[in-house]
Amino acid sequence: MKDTTTLYQHGTLALLVPGLLAGTLTMAELLRHGDTGIGTGEGLDGELIILDGHPYQVNAQGEVHEVAGDFTLPFANVHYADYQPLMTVLGASQADLNQQIRALAQLDNAFFSVKITGLFTAIRTRAVAKSEPLYQTLAQAAQQQQIFSRGEVEGTLIGYYAPQLYDGIAVAGFHDHFLAADHSFGGHLLDFESVDGEVSVQPFSTLAQHLPIADAAYRQHDFSGDDIVGDVRRAEH
Repeated sequence: MKDTTTLYQHGTLALLVPGLLAGTLTMAELLRHGDTGIGTGEGLDGELIILDGHPYQVNAQGEVHEVAGDFTLPFANVHYADYQPLMTVLGASQADLNQQIRALAQLDNAFFSVKITGLFTAIRTRAVAKSEPLYQTLAQAAQQQQIFSRGEVEGTLIGYYAPQLYDGIAVAGFHDHFLAADHSFGGHLLDFESVDGEVSVQPFSTLAQHLPIADAAYRQHDFSGDDIVGDVRRAEH
């Protein structure tokens, strides 16, 4: 029986800050822990969204491809989907939507996932081109992101909410990725003007935090000099 109460996270957002971007888990291994999720590839190689067990990458050219099992990742969230309906929205802005989700879900001190399917207007996403060793820092890579936009598009938002206490391990608040229904567009969600659609949520009672302890660079790095929270917030919002 699939465990739908556990959020599995490989790596932390903190390790991306100094440029610890080596792929330390394969997609095949990640999919043993869930069928839905988000992440990024080795060297910040695009943005990933996993739906129904299919992992899609949005690359820096805005192209969407399904990746193979040997694709490697430094960071990802994944879980087995068991979303429960929360509300239907019409013309909801991003800020209003997030406030409504928090008010209705009453899960501010828990990890939970959000799934929104519907019609999004004035939506903007981004993806980062893959960097090679010696890897760029997160701040450097974020400055070279490619931004994509659509005036109107149907698709699916998959996101995760993390409590403030876990800022740096994850993004405190919402961290969302998007994939168009026709797979023509997607990426890390920056913003949108409005959405008409169905909102569902899935809370987690357990966070399974998997760390890349086989990676020597990770084991040896001193994080005390890194602006973890600041760099994560600047890169992810």
